Amino acid sequence: MKKIGIVGGLSWRSTVDYYAGLCSRAEELSLAKGLEGTPSMPEMAIESLDLKTAFSYLGDGDEESWSRYDEYHRAALKKLEASGAEIAAMAANSPHHRFEAITRGIDIPVISIFDAAARECVRIGARQVLILGTPLIMGSAKFRQHFAKYGIEAAGPRGDAEREIVAELIADLQQGRSEGAADRLGNIAWTAYEEMFRGLPVVCLACTELPLAFPELKSKASFKFCGALYVNTTAAHIDAIFNAASDGEY
Repeated sequence: MKKIGIVGGLSWRSTVDYYAGLCSRAEELSLAKGLEGTPSMPEMAIESLDLKTAFSYLGDGDEESWSRYDEYHRAALKKLEASGAEIAAMAANSPHHRFEAITRGIDIPVISIFDAAARECVRIGARQVLILGTPLIMGSAKFRQHFAKYGIEAAGPRGDAEREIVAELIADLQQGRSEGAADRLGNIAWTAYEEMFRGLPVVCLACTELPLAFPELKSKASFKFCGALYVNTTAAHIDAIFNAASDGEY
């Protein structure tokens, strides 16, 4: 398997899930092949960034305002490349808003979380998707444009109040406060989805903390909960990373 490089720390709780998820998939592959003995694990390097620093570097519109944010993440990818990583991934949704700028000059493949999530939506037949994530991602034209390439209409909640509730929920999950989080997400999902789309809600959990609200389901790329269908960008991304590292054998 190819050595995997992960830009983590954004936040550390979801980075733990990336490491555990990749190792679990290696065990599943070994079992599926009927191999005996200790399963082979992918070699990994993790460059853990400071979430507070990353937030402080967020841009405010023009390209120059994003320069420190881009360079902070690009430098981490360069360190992973220097460590011998053959593929890399940023274990968060927000940096993918700046994916092209951040990955400029990186010579190893960087697996896109937007692409992994869009492909999972195609797989389950979703054509209209509610985006829940950080304010940056819920308002990201690049996220919507990427999904549109796959024929999927995607948008964040229209109301400022709903977006603020999602941001508050993310902050709680980052600090390990998950009690009642699934129900809070469900209320937002139904309310916001019905304002924009028709049918049962299809919700993209476009923040790597949001799947922490569903501890028993967070390893699945998509799942149903209380009548809504959720697409888990974290699990979909982990699957895509592992497929790339194992040359599609998974």
